[in-house]
Amino acid sequence: MRTADPRELRQRAAVTAPREPLPARQKRLKTGTTGFMLAMHVLATFAILPRFWSWQGIVAFAFLYWVTVLGVTLGLHRLVSHRSFSVPVWVERVLVIMGTLACQSGPIEWVGLHRHHHRFSDQPADHHDAGRGLWWSHSEWMLHEIPALKELDRYAGDLLRDPFYRWLDRWFLLLQIPLGLGLYWFGEAAQVHGGGLGLVLWAIPLRLVVVYHVTWLVNSATHAFGYRNFDCADLSRNCWWVAVLSFGEGWHNNHHAYPSSARHGLRWFEFDFTWQHVRLLKKLGLARKVRTVRYTG
Repeated sequence: MRTADPRELRQRAAVTAPREPLPARQKRLKTGTTGFMLAMHVLATFAILPRFWSWQGIVAFAFLYWVTVLGVTLGLHRLVSHRSFSVPVWVERVLVIMGTLACQSGPIEWVGLHRHHHRFSDQPADHHDAGRGLWWSHSEWMLHEIPALKELDRYAGDLLRDPFYRWLDRWFLLLQIPLGLGLYWFGEAAQVHGGGLGLVLWAIPLRLVVVYHVTWLVNSATHAFGYRNFDCADLSRNCWWVAVLSFGEGWHNNHHAYPSSARHGLRWFEFDFTWQHVRLLKKLGLARKVRTVRYTG
């Protein structure tokens, strides 16, 4: 029988320990983040009104959903956060820009917080600690002060040294402006039902809200529902329906067991759409040093 090391024993104890109330300063809502999220959800609701429906809007939503989710899963997560494979600089930057279109803060903050999460997964120091409940781990955590942001130099120092990442981290919201202007122009020029405004609503706020919740489900649902292939010192689980929505990120227990693996779906039935893109990049000669593990359970 394997004997757990002291660090793992401490992690397991921290995961199951009762949670202390949040400090007073952390209970206050961040008005900027809260206001932005509220605005996006309201605009997304407008997008699904009949007057804004069009097949062009659905196509724009679907294409940009693929671009954005893949940018997060393939670019920000597996490539940059964990360096589970390597690509030419230009490919990395394209993938990171795709992921930054998700408006989940800039790439430095995204990567730094994700690395911090792995260090303290489901422990009180974890910023989306599942021990505080499903709603907290899903989205409430981001509406409050995030102490882990003070440690970005420790967890994302490699990105902080790159001017490209620093610029993108500061101005990530501006990427939506040329996208919105292009969509509006096309919608008006092509006389799409709902016009340019309809296309913009489908491709930006509606897309962002759906991508937000899909990403947040990886933080919440995959720490509450599903099965475990590995006895990790956290609450991570494999959840098939999250894996479908998130292009393979729902095989979360596998990922926490082997964070540096570019492949998350390890069993024959665990389809991993993002992994298929890694394989494609490898066949094209664009991905090298691909790290994977083989499931032997």
